[in-house]
Amino acid sequence: MSGTFRSLSIRNYRIWFFGAFISNVGAWMQATTQNWVVLTELTDNNASAVGITMALQFGPQLLLVPFSGAVADRFDRRKVLLVTQSLLMLLALGLGLLLITGSAEIWHLYAFALGLGIVNAFDATSRQAFVSDLVGNDQLSNAVALNSASFNSARLVGPAVAGVLIAAIGSGWVFLINAASFLAMLGALLLITTQHTKPDRGAKRESQMRQLSAGFRYVMSRHDIGVIFVMVFLVGAFSMNFPVMSSTMAVEFGRGAGDYGLLSSILAIGSLTGALLAARRPAARMRVVVISVGGLGVVSLLGAVMPTFWLFASTLVFFGLATSTMMTTANGFVQTTSDPAVRGRVLALYMAILMGGTPIGAPLVGAAADVLGPRSTFVISGVAALIAFAIGMTWLMSERQLRLRWDGGPRITHAGRPGLDDSRAAQVETLTAPLDVLRREPEAEAPLDANWESAPQETAPTTGIIQLPGRKIRAEDEDPEPNGG
Repeated sequence: MSGTFRSLSIRNYRIWFFGAFISNVGAWMQATTQNWVVLTELTDNNASAVGITMALQFGPQLLLVPFSGAVADRFDRRKVLLVTQSLLMLLALGLGLLLITGSAEIWHLYAFALGLGIVNAFDATSRQAFVSDLVGNDQLSNAVALNSASFNSARLVGPAVAGVLIAAIGSGWVFLINAASFLAMLGALLLITTQHTKPDRGAKRESQMRQLSAGFRYVMSRHDIGVIFVMVFLVGAFSMNFPVMSSTMAVEFGRGAGDYGLLSSILAIGSLTGALLAARRPAARMRVVVISVGGLGVVSLLGAVMPTFWLFASTLVFFGLATSTMMTTANGFVQTTSDPAVRGRVLALYMAILMGGTPIGAPLVGAAADVLGPRSTFVISGVAALIAFAIGMTWLMSERQLRLRWDGGPRITHAGRPGLDDSRAAQVETLTAPLDVLRREPEAEAPLDANWESAPQETAPTTGIIQLPGRKIRAEDEDPEPNGG
């Protein structure tokens, strides 16, 4: 098999792909229902409660990064996933029964979200490494792209189905259906055959926090990656709170659960498009991250002033496109330009930054929706994204010395070389990149999935011993964008 779906020729990955797709559909159904229940069934349109639920769900994933990475590295990942998927199934089953019997209270949802976050912290990290065990290096980039397409395809289906089912049979049954969907993943894991390699004994003795600090020191020496982290934090904290933003906007337009689910599916159209376009690019570039975050800011502000439901929904396609493009490209840039010796640690820090924004931003955005109205959530998103855009552009103009010129149209050139077009500049800069970057393997060019929890990690796992270079990395030694900015 060749082409877009060539990874499906591998038996283990094929089994995993279809099992994961079914489970992802159920997960999106549950996520949509969970926030709708909190907003409309257990509270009187209290957006702050939705924000608290999100904080409880994503907070543990930030705090448990060192431990979840250790589990993924030291134990058989297939067995870890069998345990975590079983626990997630039991959580969905328990909450579904509470809702069906009418016994559920808001604190039950909070406890469910917290339990979901704790289990997902270990499940998501193990899934990253496990998928990379299923395919060889020559197929890894294709598997990453298919994971992204699968995740966003499930996002197209799940929320819309959830909206219909909430109205037709009740929210509790949606949780039970999601619990049943885990059987597809558990069955796939039982059919997959992999061989677990025990880690080196020295890796067990090495402190996980020490390993993360090594990645932190490397990030501090790379200003470009630091800028990426700042932009991702701002967007993750204030723009990626879609459960709060969409549920309150659906109520603002006088719509029900069905239309709320529809909004999530419309957003997924843009997200899927962004993921596929990012997968087609040969390299992840800093300028794409900056441009896409600027587009996100503009689209957010447009969404805040749309007068009708359908005009608002149309902006969500571009909202999803900009968000997916930024996150996928940022992941890819961090991965492909990091020193292989510290790449796992840098990616672990990246995930912590991305997840760390949600517990901070979601309650604040929810409170703003209660006090200022639902439209304020998109204003906050737009302002945060434009601040991130300004930070990115400032870095490009200063450290990369880019300049905007008008020569029959807008053109970006480099200071001191106004006659040099962008493609030529890319060639010159690539030739002056550090040797360790130039020598990286071709398959390392593939970007990670924008939805990090479904993307395999390409190289070293997030735990274990690493060796940093003997000398400190200086800014002048690094070409922060070997692929032309």
